[in-house]
Amino acid sequence: MDYKNTLLLPDTSFPMRANLGENEKQRFYKWFDKNYAYEKIKQKRKNANKSFTLHDGPPYANGHIHIGHALNKILKETIIKLHYFQGEKVRFTPGWDCHGLPIEQQVEIKIQDKKHLLSKNQIRELCREHAKEFVNIQKQEFKDLGIIADWDKPYLTMDFTFEANIYRTLCQIAKKGLLLERSKPVFWSWAAKSALAEAEVEYQDKEDYSVFVSFDLDQISCEKLGVKKASAVIWTTTPWTLLANQAIALNPDEIYVLTKEGFIFAKALLKNMVEKNLTTGEIEKEFQAKDLEKLEAINPLNSRKSILILANHVLMEGGSGLVHTAPGHGEDDYYACLKYDIETIMPVDDSGCYDETLRLKKLLPQDLLDEFIGLHVFKANERILELLGEHLLHSSKFIHSYPFCWRTHKPVIYRATKQWFIVMDELKNGNTLRECAKEQIAKVKFYPQSGIKRIGSMIENRPDWCISRQRVWGTPIAFFRDKNSKKVILDDEILEFIADIFEKQGSDAWWSLEIKDLLPPNSKYEAQNLEKINDILDVWFDSGSTWNAVLKSCNYDAGELPADMFLEGSDQHRGWFQSSLLTSVAINNQSPFKSILTHGFSIDEKGQKMSKSKGNVIAPNYVAKTYGVEILRLWVLLSDYSSDLKISDNILKQVSEQYRKIRNTIRFLLANINDLNDLNVKEFSFIDQWILSKAKMVFKNTKESFRNYEFAKGFNYLLNFLSSYLSGIYLDISKDRLYCEQKDSLKRRSTQVAMALITKELFNILAPFFTYTIDEALEHSNKIIKNNDIADVFDLSFNEELNIAFDIEDKFLLEAREKFFEKIDILKKDKIIRSTLELKLYTTSSFILNLDKDEMIDWFMVSDISIDENNEILSEFEVNNEKFIISKAKEYKCPRCWRFKAIKEECLCDRCSKVLDL
Repeated sequence: MDYKNTLLLPDTSFPMRANLGENEKQRFYKWFDKNYAYEKIKQKRKNANKSFTLHDGPPYANGHIHIGHALNKILKETIIKLHYFQGEKVRFTPGWDCHGLPIEQQVEIKIQDKKHLLSKNQIRELCREHAKEFVNIQKQEFKDLGIIADWDKPYLTMDFTFEANIYRTLCQIAKKGLLLERSKPVFWSWAAKSALAEAEVEYQDKEDYSVFVSFDLDQISCEKLGVKKASAVIWTTTPWTLLANQAIALNPDEIYVLTKEGFIFAKALLKNMVEKNLTTGEIEKEFQAKDLEKLEAINPLNSRKSILILANHVLMEGGSGLVHTAPGHGEDDYYACLKYDIETIMPVDDSGCYDETLRLKKLLPQDLLDEFIGLHVFKANERILELLGEHLLHSSKFIHSYPFCWRTHKPVIYRATKQWFIVMDELKNGNTLRECAKEQIAKVKFYPQSGIKRIGSMIENRPDWCISRQRVWGTPIAFFRDKNSKKVILDDEILEFIADIFEKQGSDAWWSLEIKDLLPPNSKYEAQNLEKINDILDVWFDSGSTWNAVLKSCNYDAGELPADMFLEGSDQHRGWFQSSLLTSVAINNQSPFKSILTHGFSIDEKGQKMSKSKGNVIAPNYVAKTYGVEILRLWVLLSDYSSDLKISDNILKQVSEQYRKIRNTIRFLLANINDLNDLNVKEFSFIDQWILSKAKMVFKNTKESFRNYEFAKGFNYLLNFLSSYLSGIYLDISKDRLYCEQKDSLKRRSTQVAMALITKELFNILAPFFTYTIDEALEHSNKIIKNNDIADVFDLSFNEELNIAFDIEDKFLLEAREKFFEKIDILKKDKIIRSTLELKLYTTSSFILNLDKDEMIDWFMVSDISIDENNEILSEFEVNNEKFIISKAKEYKCPRCWRFKAIKEECLCDRCSKVLDL
């Protein structure tokens, strides 16, 4: 007889094959139809006592999303859902940075030679269209990843109301006295023809000259030193700036020497100079640095005077101890010369070429002007070294880390121009902005904790924030200046009138309207006496104002200020985190965030940065189509996101295997509880008590890790439990009692209820992470899992727990089972047995024998356990000096349950006979 039809075999409509690439789209469409999922999240928690605000940092509206965007948004949405499923009110208002150079450059490529024919506002309109196009593209790409957010009302920094609020943020900072206009060297991108902020600079290796040049002291200076001839030997890595030299800087705490050759060096570096054959090292005289202060040397390129000054930035780590100083080409140079009232000369134009200043300031002889004016500075180095002649004492090349423009990827220069700065060290209510920012950052919680050191040191050392740009596409620094006095007008009535215009017409109005139309009626200022400032704001100021324009303005249903969390890549310690912190502290004296979580960058499996040229780029849409979005999510969650995350097809295949384990475990559970009608059970069997106690402990640790955003750690707990204990032991053990026992037997019901409780809790735990999979699984679940109040995944609760209290000591049992199966592997390999059901286990262990015998038979998956051994010994082992003997069972194989418990061949065992009522 075929007894298969008498078994209670598992049954579920939940498919083993997820077919994620196809099926996910359909569920996502349902979630985004009329914003169903997001609106349900809002309505479900509208009366919640606690709220959680994660403020979305805006990606840039240019190009398609890459794997880094996906990583970022998946982390954000996961954390938001985690708080939602914990019963908190959450909001997720996504946003985009829409202004800035890359968009403007893309438009310039499109219009090419027509640029000079178009007005600023026509170019701005093209930029606006370009940004809008990519906002829509990226929005759909994020939705294709199943990211649940308020996609119907995102924030865009180019929206009229938003531009008005960016401008209001600027005005508030200006009125606090923290906004100053001054001529000062800043990072200048000659390729983009604009100033750059610190956050817009990336460092790459660059080859440069290292040169030592002699500047002869003039006769008066030599007489002061009591020598006939002396030369200050300066060191520089930028020969092209020698034309603008105004001073030579010395360390005030060092001793300087005059050598027999008539050269002046720092005594601490004399040995280095000997090694370079610049001197034999024979000293004629020694001087304190202050003895040399204000002496004058002669620039060999133009015969202009160069004053010797003292400056703390001169180090003894290299060079000669005397540093060439051009205040227009370096921040340290600028501040050092400021103390001596030395003029800042800037002979370089916007495109990085020498200009007419060479002629006006006589920075080169007349016969060389035509050669140099219009020449790019980086092409001038070799010619300048040639012109130095005998004054060039030593020249070599070296590779060093150099600032590059992060947009154009060209090396930048330091260039003094008139710019707008948010000042870090002006007193504000008794403290400077730097001090206030450091005070606030100390109150912020960081994930990982090391983040506080990184941003803290950056705030400690950062220069004033240059916020002005000389471009077209951005929010204007919309201030008027008095034509005569050049004073900036910060009149409240005018500022708010302009803000109101921006709110209605957009900031294009600054260029399209005349001054008289930008002044409020009956203004005390006359339009003919005013002029516009035409710089625009650094795009980092735009994004740094989002806390004000999004969270504080009430224009968006985006959450509360300060936000509970800002979450971005670790590069934003010097970018968005800082710009947001500084604007908020400047205005409110408060951080806009309570915590910061940072993640690393995506790299290939070899640890290399992704690039199209290397062919190692993996796009989110490729992963979604090939593997599924759930696999992309699990890749994020299994990775240590605090460092760089490796991704490749091999890695994604491994992640897919982990997903299959989770999915198949869920499928097995659902299939075996499909006929369970309630959760009533008189008493749990020992093995069910064991798995429930194990599950409770693991689920508790998993949840604790997840609440601390330690996702990889939490999934490590969970996957180990599913693999080692639930699937590896319990589900295997349970098959006999589920399939072969009477349908309503106490033993089978105990196991089914245990499985149902674990399934419910597993769904609650996984809901924030595998929202798609759990939503799908719920559709295939019976009423025991769903209850009457669970329509879909968004009705689950992370806060529910297994309400059980079993204290099971399993160390001995697990060790015994592990050693038993080590022996079984050998017996199977030697083809002595095919199944453990062929066996009988003998033991002297009182621990085992004092437990329920049937439970221990199931634990070892044998046909019998006994204290007496009188069969042939197949194998044996010991645990804690307790002996175990493995032998063949004497009885016959039951054709229904396959246990060797039948009294003769082809007969049913007693248990199966009773079940079938035979």
